[in-house]
Amino acid sequence: MTERSDRIATRRDENGLTLTLSGDWTIRTADGLDRTLRAVEGAGGRAAIDLSGIERMDTTGAWLIERTKRALQDGGMQVELRGASGDHTILLDRIETLCTEPVEHLPPSSGLARFLNRVGRGTIDAMIEARDLLNFLGITTVATWRSIAHPGRIRFVSLVSHLERVGLNAMPIVGLLAFLIGVVMAYQGADQLRAFGAEIYTVNLLGISILREMGILMTAIMIAGRSGSAFTAQIGTMQVNEEIDAMRTIGLDPIEVLVLPRAYALFIALPLLTVYADFMGLLGGATMSILILDITLQQYIERIREVVPIWAFWVGLIKAPVFGFVIALVGCREGLKVRGSADSVGRQTTKSVVVSIFLVMALDAIFSIFFSAVGV
Repeated sequence: MTERSDRIATRRDENGLTLTLSGDWTIRTADGLDRTLRAVEGAGGRAAIDLSGIERMDTTGAWLIERTKRALQDGGMQVELRGASGDHTILLDRIETLCTEPVEHLPPSSGLARFLNRVGRGTIDAMIEARDLLNFLGITTVATWRSIAHPGRIRFVSLVSHLERVGLNAMPIVGLLAFLIGVVMAYQGADQLRAFGAEIYTVNLLGISILREMGILMTAIMIAGRSGSAFTAQIGTMQVNEEIDAMRTIGLDPIEVLVLPRAYALFIALPLLTVYADFMGLLGGATMSILILDITLQQYIERIREVVPIWAFWVGLIKAPVFGFVIALVGCREGLKVRGSADSVGRQTTKSVVVSIFLVMALDAIFSIFFSAVGV
């Protein structure tokens, strides 16, 4: 008795069961072949699977043949494969080996092991991130020196436009934030120092903390969230729309066109914003000091001039261009890393803000240690 279907012919006689296979045995045909093979039943005796008619075979087809052979053997039949070409024989032998290798069952990991695994993966990811950031810093530094050596390569129109966006347009929010921080610090400082009868030292606290640390830190964090994220979103959207690929195709360097104008703009704007934030912070502190310490504005200014060293101002200002360059570098790099979709733009924008703020805080700690070591 012979039964025939597409690519599979089944014959039963006194010699047993014979399956004659033909055509393509690949993943494209696997669905129909699977249904036909599952209907084949073995009831003892001998079975032969003739593979001479197979034209093409991939691992899916080889696995279907191996599964059929094992199913017939489980039914008590002795199964023989014959007629396979050399390449098909190698593939079938490999599938048979994989199917007969014992599966190693790993014991369930403990909570500590999972924690250590996450820590290890996080450490490796952080090291890769640091390596990539240093690599991008090197590329940007080379482009920077090239633009300095050839000033005609600097895109001044783009630079001025970004200066307006990251500097002038940021003044309202930076000034308001700095003013409120000055108010809060003056109120909290006076409240704590009143217990020791030393309210007048609130002015010392305000002058040193705002000029040396709080002014630059709050400004840098605000700019990282406002301008750094904007850089990532802008460049990331261009990456999704394949505009950067088109830019490379016509011979333009994305580092010179997109990164350097933004980096120069923040390098210039952040020191200016820091001076503005210092002034607004001291103004907020003066407002609250006049209200709660019963001193005049003239007394406040004189006290600042007496107790706050000029280096407190310069320490904050020295940090500003470094922080600005780092924020621009991270924002542009994360934008260039966007791949494929708007969801990637959102992820990289979030990452840009987090990494920028982390690096600002880490660099601030390094600066603090350095200035302390040199006695400033």
